[in-house]
Amino acid sequence: MMPHERDIASSTTAPGPVPVAPPEWRWYHKFSAVLLIVLCLEIGLFLLAFPWSEYWQNNYAATLVPQWRRYWMNPYLRGAVSGMGVANLYLSLAEIFRLRRFARGR
Repeated sequence: MMPHERDIASSTTAPGPVPVAPPEWRWYHKFSAVLLIVLCLEIGLFLLAFPWSEYWQNNYAATLVPQWRRYWMNPYLRGAVSGMGVANLYLSLAEIFRLRRFARGR
């Protein structure tokens, strides 16, 4: 090995892991997270309750095609819509727990 090859080989090895600075959260990151939580929570509560209310039968979509009324009133369809509401509620709760990331390190 030539002398200049030893210098290149020894300079390319890193002594250890390089420290990484934590991310800096701005106000718009926090605001958008809270906005997402509120939006998912409201949509989830609406989709969970609306299919089982009396307004479900008398809205515009129910009267659009009269032949589809039996599908519209089917409890399985109502349950599927309520399931989408539960999924939105789950997303909002998961985002609430993720919101704690803004409190770390301060």
